[in-house]
Amino acid sequence: MDVGVISLFLQGLITNLYDDALQVTLALQPLFKRSTTFTERDDDDLAEQVTKFGYQHEFADIAWYPGHGRAVYRMDDRLPMNASGDGVLDFIGFRPTSATVIKANRLVEEASERVGNGGSGGKCLTARVTHAALSVAGYGLARRSGGLFTGYPVVGRQDQMQASGGCLTGKEDALQTACAWDPRVSDSSFFHQTTFSLPLSRAGAFVQEVQRLRDLNPKALCGLELYDGILIRYVKSSTAHLGKPAAAGESADMVDFDMTYYRSRDPRRARLHEDFLEEIEQMGLFKYGGLPHWGKNRNLAFAGAAGKYPGMRRFLRVKSAYDPDGLFSSGWSDMMLGVTTAPTKDAPGCALEGMCVCSRDAHCAPEQGYLCRPGKVYKDARVCTKV
Repeated sequence: MDVGVISLFLQGLITNLYDDALQVTLALQPLFKRSTTFTERDDDDLAEQVTKFGYQHEFADIAWYPGHGRAVYRMDDRLPMNASGDGVLDFIGFRPTSATVIKANRLVEEASERVGNGGSGGKCLTARVTHAALSVAGYGLARRSGGLFTGYPVVGRQDQMQASGGCLTGKEDALQTACAWDPRVSDSSFFHQTTFSLPLSRAGAFVQEVQRLRDLNPKALCGLELYDGILIRYVKSSTAHLGKPAAAGESADMVDFDMTYYRSRDPRRARLHEDFLEEIEQMGLFKYGGLPHWGKNRNLAFAGAAGKYPGMRRFLRVKSAYDPDGLFSSGWSDMMLGVTTAPTKDAPGCALEGMCVCSRDAHCAPEQGYLCRPGKVYKDARVCTKV
């Protein structure tokens, strides 16, 4: 976990613990089992499904592959401990991976970037093959530890089914294998992340607008699918100072949209179809008022974020009273909370790394043909477009 995120978590914990108007109760619940099935279909009705699927299954989520117009629904429910099954989840993307394979995957992705628009087809093909392989293998589900996937549903204990991969606990083998993003491996995976929460009442409209953008050039979003698409998760609203607040007249529950996508190791290098992902990012955060994930975002996501939390003033007041020396603060958390300087900056190329929303061509990469232009669907967006 990022140090800044840990800092923010500790601030929130201390604020809640010492707020004299709040009592904290810790409780345990008995161990239970879960039954998990993944089912895939076209995304034609995704805008409708996203608003209700989370209520149909306790541990539901959706993996959306917009470039290919598909969605994978996770039907995941609680069972009693006496239910038959000793299944496990060891997600394939999070398993120890050969360093040679990690490097090869990165080199292929970078080659697609260098080809330009012609590389879109390569990304789409790689994404399709990768997804097919994950699907056939049940995404890492197995009916017993060390076993193979033999079909749905897979039933297992909560602690085994909630696990998501073993690369962090894999054996030390002089980096012959590692997590795909391990920086100790040269040419390892390197990416940006954008994650925000929308009230259920806005989620369907957002999905429809992304689909309109996708329809202009489906290949432009295949890069997302190399990282398992857009993960759609369900989050209960919270009365915590920095919890997920509901606006007046809106559902209290939230939908998280989690996107991972290619990042160049050269901060001045533009990305293939950068404008499409920037438009989705700005659409979710600004048009639909998304609440940014405190760790999985680029700096621009936090511009004005403090004003989206009704409990922010109270949080800062209590934090100051019980941590006057800033022991649980950091430069990062102060910036994200709006305590110090703004999280964005005005500098050449700042939009490429998400340090700003472009307002002039110099914020993009004019020498590479990327200029600041309005969005294609969300016209108020300002994105770096190849012209």
